[in-house]
Amino acid sequence: MKKAIILLVLLVAVQLVAQDRSTITVKKSEVSKEVIIVTAAQAAGQAKPSFELNCNKDASDCKAPEAGTYLMVRLPKNWGTYDCQNVDLYPAAADPATDKKIGEYCLVEK
Repeated sequence: MKKAIILLVLLVAVQLVAQDRSTITVKKSEVSKEVIIVTAAQAAGQAKPSFELNCNKDASDCKAPEAGTYLMVRLPKNWGTYDCQNVDLYPAAADPATDKKIGEYCLVEK
């Protein structure tokens, strides 16, 4: 039993370290009924340079960010609020381990 707990803790730690971080540029944010839609782009040279971030307007971690540069952190599978690839958005110079996130979103790749 003790070995199983240690293995579980190690797996969770690996998941947290393996988070995918990238710098993105938010082009615009808009409110459409009950959903906030954020249009964003990856850095030049990425396979899929443009995408959308969506969140439910009434959710506590749902904000419409201003246009600008941000740090996007992809959460591990099955983590987060939404039934999709969840991401957290932080200010560009933030440290996700210590700084407060701007919001949590569903990543919709175009």
